[in-house]
Amino acid sequence: MTSLKMPKVEKSIVSMKDTIVSDLKKFINSKNILSHKDELKPYETDALSAYRQEPLLVVLPETVEEVSEVLKYCNERKIKVVPRGAGTGLSGGSLPLADCVLLSMGKFNKILEVDYKNRCVVSQPCVTNLAITHAVQEKGFYYAPDPSSQMACSIGGNVAENSGGVHSLKYGATTNNLLGIEVVLMDGTITKFGGKTMDSEGYDFLGLMTGSEGLLGVITEVTVKILKTPEVVKAALIGFPSIDDAGNCVSEIIAKGIIPAGMEIMDKALTKATNDFAKSGYPTDAEAMMIVELDGTEKEVGELINKVQKIAEKNNSSSIKISKTNEERLKFWAGRKAAFPACGVLAPDYLCMDGSIPRSKLAEVLKEIDRLSKKYDLPVANAFHAGDGNLHPLIMFDANDKESLRKTEEFGAEILKYCVKVGGALTGEHGVGIEKRELMCEAFNNTDIQQQLTIKVALDPNSLLNPGKVYPILRKCAEEGRVHVHGGKTKFPDIPRF
Repeated sequence: MTSLKMPKVEKSIVSMKDTIVSDLKKFINSKNILSHKDELKPYETDALSAYRQEPLLVVLPETVEEVSEVLKYCNERKIKVVPRGAGTGLSGGSLPLADCVLLSMGKFNKILEVDYKNRCVVSQPCVTNLAITHAVQEKGFYYAPDPSSQMACSIGGNVAENSGGVHSLKYGATTNNLLGIEVVLMDGTITKFGGKTMDSEGYDFLGLMTGSEGLLGVITEVTVKILKTPEVVKAALIGFPSIDDAGNCVSEIIAKGIIPAGMEIMDKALTKATNDFAKSGYPTDAEAMMIVELDGTEKEVGELINKVQKIAEKNNSSSIKISKTNEERLKFWAGRKAAFPACGVLAPDYLCMDGSIPRSKLAEVLKEIDRLSKKYDLPVANAFHAGDGNLHPLIMFDANDKESLRKTEEFGAEILKYCVKVGGALTGEHGVGIEKRELMCEAFNNTDIQQQLTIKVALDPNSLLNPGKVYPILRKCAEEGRVHVHGGKTKFPDIPRF
């Protein structure tokens, strides 16, 4: 692990390892308790692989009751617990601690019910995102949120991070497609929020839990809504001579009242890498490449495609290709889905940043990223969920070089600070985790943070669930809200936060 500050390791807990293992065996099958070093190695990091730490031990429960017993046991003995799904998170949200029980939900991997009458699916949390669509597609349904990692990421992790994807522009992120969850609190209490209906009485605890990054409870069941597959889906592959032209095109499409199913931008560096990696056939001469997908009835899609084409031409598009078949449309997206692994040939490592900005600030932010790239002498490639202002700069570096890692961290922090400066937010869909933890004071004042921590303490009084994540560690009592805030003011107080 680098110099990243994490909660103090309780040596008394570490010394009790054998006792803890022995106690857990009373209600957990011994084969589901991992404690040897070679067994712990696969769990030392998530997809933010620059940071590594072996947990004290790993527990893989098989039932909700076992989850409850583990949490109750750890709560009574003040043992930290880090929940983990598929481990695909990009912000370090499931990074273990040396004195923690890593609660791996990998055995919760079954779809429990497909309810077509209520258009929903009830699933255990470690079912993959894409598996839900596969379970219903023969009946003409699908699950809309589609992170690039949908083949591997778990639906429980999607809830914990409020994940989005290329189709979030029209259909929303996880929170907009979530109907209910079952969750186990730190004291072992098993409870349910929401259900199979869109609305439920009382406080919106479902909304509170969505995006809580494992700090408030452990998700053991998820109910999501499914949608009818559109009659027609078409995509336009558009090249532009500049990022400014692509950004202006995005703004005008939205301003005209057109809401595409998805709208993505990639810069030239990422387009080239993707072409080399996945043979995507993207325009090689364009400084920016955009995919616009439209769905609906045949007549509706036809009219919208024509409108988008005219708007693109007005904004100096250098090439336009409209998908003629579903296979061609999927090929357009295959390149975008392969963009992140494609960067593996550009450098030994890359750090995928995640921020959100007003669409009108796209060109400005890209210019600032280019300036910072030169400042830190680190190359960067850019991908964007352009329609909702969610950007993903990919900073290239070498994790074996500590100085390179340090510069990358500083570079990434400056990008996110600038996102906040122009009226955006620190994260669009990847969560805060450890990656953006120390930047929370850029976006929130002391009162804001205190309110959030008050909720944390109400549900987890001893701060044992996923400690060290989301909120800055500046002093021992940070959990009590005594967190430094520069200037004591919230930037852009008039801008709504979603």
